[in-house]
Amino acid sequence: MKTLITLLLACALSIPAFANEENKEGEGAAPQVIYHSLTPALVGNFGAGPKLKYYKADVALRVTGADAEAKVTHHEPLIRNQLVMLFSQQTEENLASPDAKEKLRQEALKQVQQVLTDEEGQPLVEDLLFNNLILQG
Repeated sequence: MKTLITLLLACALSIPAFANEENKEGEGAAPQVIYHSLTPALVGNFGAGPKLKYYKADVALRVTGADAEAKVTHHEPLIRNQLVMLFSQQTEENLASPDAKEKLRQEALKQVQQVLTDEEGQPLVEDLLFNNLILQG
């Protein structure tokens, strides 16, 4: 009986030691990459002329770490505004080809990074992805 109590006590005392080792491993691990989706999707009109043209863009921002994601979430209204302004300035010719869409994606990334640099002192967002980009004319 005495041996059993000693064994149980030794096991109980060793559990916090294992927990501390796991925390140390977690602290040394690389920050996690997070894809932050801007929801709801960005919807608006673009182009000039008598006929309205519409876009719908599902956008995801790639950030590293929960702290960066929290800052991006905090500034999301400003980011969304910048992207809506960018999309509304486009013309049908600017969006006709896959190369043009890639150019738009790169410009959107640059503008999002600029907004975050102005607000937080660093770009925070590593990449911007169009999960879906629908154009209707």
